[in-house]
Amino acid sequence: MNFRRVIIIVIDACGVGELPDADQYGDKGAATIPHVAHAVGGLKMPNSQRLGLGHIVPIEGVKATIPTMGNYGKMIECASGKDSTSGHWELTGVILDKPFPTFPNGFPKELVEKFEQAAGIKTIGNMAASGTEIINVLGETHLQTGAIILYTSADSVFQLAAHEVLVPPERLYEICKIARDLLTGNYAVGRVIERPFVGKKGSFERTANRRDFSLKPPSDTLLDLMSKSGRKVLAIGKIYDLFFGRGINEKIKTSNNAEVMQAVLNAVQNDDSHQLIFANCVDFDEKWGHRNDEKSFAKGLEEFDG
Repeated sequence: MNFRRVIIIVIDACGVGELPDADQYGDKGAATIPHVAHAVGGLKMPNSQRLGLGHIVPIEGVKATIPTMGNYGKMIECASGKDSTSGHWELTGVILDKPFPTFPNGFPKELVEKFEQAAGIKTIGNMAASGTEIINVLGETHLQTGAIILYTSADSVFQLAAHEVLVPPERLYEICKIARDLLTGNYAVGRVIERPFVGKKGSFERTANRRDFSLKPPSDTLLDLMSKSGRKVLAIGKIYDLFFGRGINEKIKTSNNAEVMQAVLNAVQNDDSHQLIFANCVDFDEKWGHRNDEKSFAKGLEEFDG
């Protein structure tokens, strides 16, 4: 079967049930969409319902309507680990044989000292934490001392946060590149993430100048194969960073779900030059999932459905 164009939209962190290794990551019993639906008394997602969402698992407010307009199913990741990079790579044909390393207790002292020396900076934090919480806890100390906030999460990430007034995003970008070059071997995390923020004590907030520094895929992905065969690939949101730019002809930077979806709609309606449009709606994970913000998560799901 030949297709003129394929559109892949990842609504990040929207799971429907735990995987067999969930207990290794503190996710035993996880089922994000059903739990969000229950927390708000049901979701209103008529378009997803018509596509078959209600057939996958029971979701309050989303009926198992028959017949459906689309095909539907529940996927399980073949690669071990819990990371955006490995998940997106697997969607495009590259399955990792071992997970990226994680550091739930922070990074080793010798690694941090080596990084600080290479980058010419000092760091504070070095713990697993929510990004929004850690800038509120350490943001003022960062402004007073100039030390950059270093933290990780359940994912394989090395995250660096700094106030844009004190450390311009261009400088933080340079520091992140130094970290990416340093993190190899047993320390080869899936991503180094630049996390600029603004504001003052009690009201710090992250900006849209985030950037991910992923590892290079170890072999050709679907994106590489399409590009090599003369087909054009458009990356929207953080897709470009997750694939280290490989196999991508054009990218559109976005800062929220609304911008992602508008970029998708614009590409569909006004531009037929790309045979693959690949987008990621990051707000579900970054803004609401890590904070267990069920109401905002539900609102985001309904807005996406619209």
